[in-house]
Amino acid sequence: MSGHSTDAATETFVAHRNLLFTVAYEMLGSAADAEDVLQETWLRWVEVDLETVSDQRAYLVRVTTRQALNRLRTASRRRESYVGPWLPEPMLTAPDVAEDVELAESVSMAMMLVLETLAPTERAVFVLREVFGFEYDEIAAAVDKTPAAVRQIAHRARRHVDARRPRRTVSAKETRAALESFRRAFETGDVQGLLDVLAPEAVYMGDGGGIKHAALRPILGADKVARLMAGFTGRAGGAGFTLSLGPTVVNGNPALLVRMDGEIDGVMAVHVEDARISGIYFVRNPEKLSHVGSETSLTLR
Repeated sequence: MSGHSTDAATETFVAHRNLLFTVAYEMLGSAADAEDVLQETWLRWVEVDLETVSDQRAYLVRVTTRQALNRLRTASRRRESYVGPWLPEPMLTAPDVAEDVELAESVSMAMMLVLETLAPTERAVFVLREVFGFEYDEIAAAVDKTPAAVRQIAHRARRHVDARRPRRTVSAKETRAALESFRRAFETGDVQGLLDVLAPEAVYMGDGGGIKHAALRPILGADKVARLMAGFTGRAGGAGFTLSLGPTVVNGNPALLVRMDGEIDGVMAVHVEDARISGIYFVRNPEKLSHVGSETSLTLR
C-alpha cells in the first residue's frame, strides 16, 4: 500500500476506533482482548484496496466482529478452568457516558454478565443489533449468516437477555447516593450500615482470578454479604493496611476504586434497584486492573 493510501487507511481507522473497540469489548468483556482484536483488524485493514470498499465503517465492523468471534470461542473454553467467578474487565469511562442511558446499561457489569450467557454468535448479533443498531444484512455479512437467520438469532438473543437483564435502569445520581452510603459503612466495617443499603436478595461476586483472595462462588443474601464486607475491612485493618474507597466511573456507571495503603486493590461496581444495592461485583484480579490503573478514560462508541 502506498504512503498516501496508508494515510487514508489510518485516518479512517482512527475515526472508527472507539466504535470498533466497544464492539470488541462488549463481545469479549476484556479490554486487553479488545485491543488485540483492533490490532488484528488494523493489520488486515492496511492490506485492503480502499477503492474496492463501498462502506468502510461496515467493513471495519465486519472484520472486528469476525476477529472477536474467533477470540470469544477460545476464551469461552479458557473460562471453564478460571478460578472462582469470572467478571468482565472493568473499564474507566468518561463521566458523560453515564448520561447516555442506553450505552451505560449495555456496558454495565450486570449487563456484561448477562451477555456472557449468550452463545458467541448470539452475543455478536445482539451487540450489533441492539446496542449499535446495525441492519440485519450488515450483521449477516459480519457473522457469515443469512439475514433471515440473523433475524431469528436476534429474536432469540433478545428474549434471552430480556429474561435476565436488570428489571429497571436507574440514574447515575441514584447509584452514586447508594454507593456513598455503602462506602461509609464498608470503610468502617459497619454491618448495620451495610444492611441498610443492601437489598435483601443482594448478590456479591468477587474475581481474584486465583491471584488474590476472593470468594470462589457468589455470596447470596444481604446478611452474608454485609458480614463478608465487614470481614474484609477487619482483615485489612488487622494486617495494618489503610483501606480507602474513592468514586470513579467504570463501564459507564458510578463505581468505587478500592485502595490498600494508596495502592489499587480492586474495583467495585454495583447494581442498584429501588435505592438499594442488589449486586456487588468486586474485581481484584491484577491482570484485569491495568486500564483502571491508568489516568486516562475512554469514551466508548
